[in-house]
Parts: sequence; structure tokens; C-alpha cells
Amino acid sequence: MLFLAPVGSILALGFAFYLAVSILRMDEGSDKMKEIASAVRIGAKAYLKRQYLGVALFFIVVFFILLALSLFKYLPIFVPFAFLTGGFFSGLSGFIGMTIATQSSGRTAAAAMKSLNSGLRVAFSSGAVMGLTVVGLGLLDLSIWYYFLDWYYSVHPLSIGADKIGAITSTMLCFGMGASSQALFARVGGGIFTKAADVGADLVGKVEAGIPEDDPRNPAVIADNVGDNVGDVAGMGADLYESYVGSIVATSALGVAAGLGLAGVTVPMVMAAIGVIASIIGTFFVRSKEDANQLVLLAALRKGVFTSSLIVAIASYFLIKYTLGLEHMGVYWSVISGLVAGVLIGLSTEYYTSSTFKPTKTIADASVTGPATVIISGIAVGMMSTAVPVLVVCSAIMASYFFSGGASNPNAGLYGIAISAVGMLSTLGITLATDAYGPVADNAGGNAEMSHLPPEVRKRTDALDALGNTTAATGKGFAIGSAALTALALIAAYRDQVYLFGKTMDLSLMNPSVLIGLFVGGMLPFLFCSMTMRAVGRAATKIVIEVRRQFKEIAGLMEGKAKPDYAACVNIATVAAQKEMVMPSLLAIVAPIVVGLFAGINAVGGLLMGATVTGFVLAVMMANSGGAWDNAKKYIEEGHCGGKGSLSHKATVVGDTVGDPFKDTSGPSLNILIKLMSMVSIVFASFIVKNTLFK
Repeated sequence: MLFLAPVGSILALGFAFYLAVSILRMDEGSDKMKEIASAVRIGAKAYLKRQYLGVALFFIVVFFILLALSLFKYLPIFVPFAFLTGGFFSGLSGFIGMTIATQSSGRTAAAAMKSLNSGLRVAFSSGAVMGLTVVGLGLLDLSIWYYFLDWYYSVHPLSIGADKIGAITSTMLCFGMGASSQALFARVGGGIFTKAADVGADLVGKVEAGIPEDDPRNPAVIADNVGDNVGDVAGMGADLYESYVGSIVATSALGVAAGLGLAGVTVPMVMAAIGVIASIIGTFFVRSKEDANQLVLLAALRKGVFTSSLIVAIASYFLIKYTLGLEHMGVYWSVISGLVAGVLIGLSTEYYTSSTFKPTKTIADASVTGPATVIISGIAVGMMSTAVPVLVVCSAIMASYFFSGGASNPNAGLYGIAISAVGMLSTLGITLATDAYGPVADNAGGNAEMSHLPPEVRKRTDALDALGNTTAATGKGFAIGSAALTALALIAAYRDQVYLFGKTMDLSLMNPSVLIGLFVGGMLPFLFCSMTMRAVGRAATKIVIEVRRQFKEIAGLMEGKAKPDYAACVNIATVAAQKEMVMPSLLAIVAPIVVGLFAGINAVGGLLMGATVTGFVLAVMMANSGGAWDNAKKYIEEGHCGGKGSLSHKATVVGDTVGDPFKDTSGPSLNILIKLMSMVSIVFASFIVKNTLFK
């Protein structure tokens, strides 16, 4: 049945190619629309080229460090190469998704001239290319390594008593470090770029100059649209690629530890292949009537996601029954707990961030007394929104642990927790499509504004964009929920990796090393967020100064008689993002190694647990606050509380500006932070065990 994994990969990539070709055959609109789309496309490609060159240097350095550790027998010789492929496929998935997204925004605006449903289909198809490319490349990477290592260990047998499947999964775990590293650089760098441009464009354009969003007179408007693609498409793609493969390899490793052997590896791999088929089927259910109502549009997207989840739920029953046997049917209910948790987290996020519900309307109502009350209300909504996801994840952990037999076999219970994460991520092909669709709709609105399309077209793109804010927040909630479960599986895999080197772990709270790790780990997400938000602030300041300069020095710009220098803002954001992303990214890699060398393996376990708890809660709070602020602004722009240009509108623009780095830079990067630290701990476990100063 493992052959279904490469088959699923081919299906996903084949359907993504079909969708991409279909999109490229669509009308891109007028010459002006083509010119705007081309400017965004050129800026996005220039940014990614510069980022990938910088990240390539990092990968080369780390490759040789891992190679040296392999030569000194700390790691299997395949680990450095697995690290490279993980990073390569993660980056490639983001690049492909971003390329199609930049080709789709103008076409979405052109399609919206016909009908709302036409615009929805183009934007959603673009998102589906991103989602299916991620799962397709993920399964391809997994399949290549599994079959290569299976062949190698068949030709070069392990020593007597060694487990071939265990050796395979142990090595495969390590390519997750490459995927995680690439994802963090993409998320942090792209997040800094997009929010620096967005904040600069909003503060000077909308608040100071009083011109509409996406007005072509604003010098930062192209940089803002470029940022949507490099941060929310390329960054999100690399992020969820890493979650996807990380959950599968961690589950496979824990399946071996639970004594399930090859069957324990087969279930997550084949479930991912089933998820591909379910996601493809689900895309055909996304349709909308000509009604610019967010609830109607939400229902259209939910129909596709729920259909895919139902297919996975049914197919997983037969997969587990015929792979693990009737005695392990509790694992099936662990899968269901993960699927249900993913849906509930999505619904909770929609409630707290959509302008059709009370929390976001409360923020809009607070705008009548100014920006301060908008910010207070938004932070309060974000904090309140953490309760449901935390309780849902806790319930999923408890249920999946005991369903899979954790009461009698703790390793089986941990396998159940890991398989619930795979269940949550199994429909990633369509779940990510609903997320990546948002930036395309946002860019389409910008294209419609700058091309001076009829008001009804802008109304349709605004409806798609408002939905995109909610689906983006939902996607972030989904990503951090799956990250929490995956991180728990990776912590268990770290423990098992330490056991392989003949060491035992004491994770009792009475152990001072564990307490040290807990406090340091609990602090790291806050330090990381501080670094990334300050980076956005510094980069945004440069954009603000440049936009003010152009408004002041370019004669006729405000009258629309002169053209702004868009390239200057794109270049400023690019340089700033590349410079600012280095230190936060290195923090995730260096922290577990330093803690391990100075405080020991138990302290690393505490570090991972502390970072997972605070990182999860902080990420949910920041993502939902940001999403609620953004939709409160759009709610007012629809005509409520004074409408566009009112003091209430300006107050919510300030709130949205604060929320930008919350929801698009710091918050979504946290789920990569907690998983990357786990991956680094696993890869460097042998080195830490043999070289720690705390014996």
C-alpha cells in the first residue's frame, strides 16, 4: 500500500499542473491590468531570488556542519543530504505557489467583471495549485527517501538486532530540519517585507493623505501587493509543507517505537495520499451564487473542506482496519479526533475574526472613541479567542492518546497523538487552497482599484478579499493547531532519539534542568516576536519616509499627473527583510543546541515543552487579533460606523496597522519556531549527549 504515496504525489502535482494551465489560459484584462500584474510579478520574483541566494549560503554552511558530524559518527551519512532536499522542496513549493498567485490576481479581477463566482473560481484555483503542490512535493520527498533508504539497507544490512524500519524513519526525521529552516526564513523574511510595505502604505496613504487603499498614487502600493505574495503565499506554502512532512515522519518514527513496524509507517503515508484524492474532489464543490455576502462565500468554501474531510474519515476506517487490524481500530478514532479538531479550530477562528459575528463588530463599535479603544478591544478579542483552540487541542490530545491504547502502552498513545496531527493535515491540499486564495483576492482588488474598473467589480473583489481575511486567519489557526500536535510528536521523537544513544530522560518538574528548560522555552516565543515586530517597525519606518518624500518631491503625484517610483519601495522592503530576518531565524536554531550543551538533554526537553505551550497560545492570540482588526476596518468601509474616511475608519486603520505584524509576521512564524527547535534537537541529539557540560 505504500505505493499509494508516490501515486498520490503524481496525482497532486498533475492536477495542480492542470489548474495552473487553466488559469494561464484565462483573460488577464486590459493593458493597464496587465501592466500592474506584471509589476507585482517582477517585484515578487526579484525578492524571492534575493532571499533564496541568502538562504542558500545558510544551507551550504549547515550542510558542511552536518557532514562533519556525520564523518565523526554523530549522524548517519544521509542526514546532510536529507537536510538539503527538505529545504529544496520546501522552497520550491513556495516558489511555484507564488508564481501562479502573481499570474492569477489580474485574471481574478478580469473574471470578477463577469460575476462573483467567476472571480472566486480563479482565486480559489490559484490557491488549490499552492495546496496541491505542497502535498505533492511533500509526498514526493517522503517517497524518494523511503524507497532509497529501504533499498540501501537491503543491500547493506544493519547489524544483528537493529531495526531497518527504525533506521529509515530516524534518518527521514532529519530532513524536516531542512524544511523547517527554509520555512522559517520564508515566513519571517516574507512577513517583514509584506507588513513593512503594508504599514507604510496605510499610514501615509490612508491616514495622512486620505487616499483609498490600493490607490495608484501611493508609491508603496506595488510593494504591498508584492508582499502579499512573498509572505502569505510563498511563506505560508513553505510553512505548511514543513508541517505536513514533519507530522508524517514523526508519526512514522513513533509507529516504530510503538511496535507497529512497517504498518505504523504505512498508515500516515497512505492517509496523506487519500487526502490528496479527497482534496481534489473537494475543489469541485466550491461554487457561489452571485451574492456578495461573506456568509454565502464562507459556505461555498466550507462545502469543499467538509466534503474532503468526510472522504478522509470514511477511507481512513478501511485503511486502518486492513493495515493495523481490528485490535488497533482505536487509532481510527484518533484520526477522527484530529479531523474534528481542525474543523472546530477553523470555526472558532471564523467566529472571532469574521465581521459577520459579534467580536469583530465590537472592535468596530469601539472605533467611535478612537484608536486606543480599537487596540484594547482587538487585544482582548485575541486573548479570549485562545480558549477554544486550547481546549480543542487538549481534547484531541486526550482522546487520541487513550483511543489508540495509551493507557496500556504509552508509545501507542503517542502514536495516536501524532496520527491525529496527520488526520488534521490530511486535507491540506484544499485547506491551504482556502488560505492561499486570500492574497490573490487582495491583489485582485488592488488591480481593480489601480485600473479604475467599474464600482461593481471592486465590490466583488472586496467581498472576496474580506472572505480572504477570514480564511487566512482560519488557515493560521489550522496551522498552529496542527503545529502543536506535531510538536508534541516531535518531542516524543526527540526522547526516543536520546534513548537510542543509551540515555534515559527525567522530565519530572522536580528536576531543576527541566525547570530551567521550561522557563527558557516559555520565554523564547516572546523574544522571537519582539525581534520580528521590531524588525517590521524598522522596515516600515523606511517605507514611510520614502512615501512621504515622494508625495512631497514628485510634482503632480497627488493630482494623478505624475507616476510614483514603485521600485524604490520594493527595493527598500527587500533589503530590510533580508537583513532583519537573520537574527530571529538563528535564534530557533541556536537556542536548543546552547541549552543542551550547558544544561543537558532534560533541559532541552523542558525547553521544547515550554516553547510549545506559550508559542501555541501566543500565535493564536496574535493571528486572531490581527484578523479581527483587519475585518473591523473592512466592516466600517462597507458603510458602518461612519464609513470610509470617517474618524472611526481612521481609528480602525491604526488598529489594522498594529495587527499587520501580529497576524502576518510574528504569529504565523511561531508554529515554525516550535517545530524547528524540535527538529534541531533531534538532529543534534547525539552531539549534545556526548558533549554536554552537565552530565
